Amino acid sequence: MTAQTDTTGPVTTVYKVTGMSCGHCEGSVSGEISQIPGVSSVKAVASTGEVTVVSEAPLDEEAVRAAVDEAGFELAGQA
Repeated sequence: MTAQTDTTGPVTTVYKVTGMSCGHCEGSVSGEISQIPGVSSVKAVASTGEVTVVSEAPLDEEAVRAAVDEAGFELAGQA
């Protein structure tokens, strides 16, 4: 079996976001990140601070950081 280097198909990335405390926070973060081109789904969980993003290709972390900042929170990096 060989390692697959083809990056076709969805990419799932989990980010850590600080400051989320409720469902409204989750919605704000999800709404901003979902506007990044190529993002197909976003699931934010306030209790863990984790945001799972499924996209067509790996995302530019600065684009994700800007979206999280726009929502009023801080991206701590990938989980």
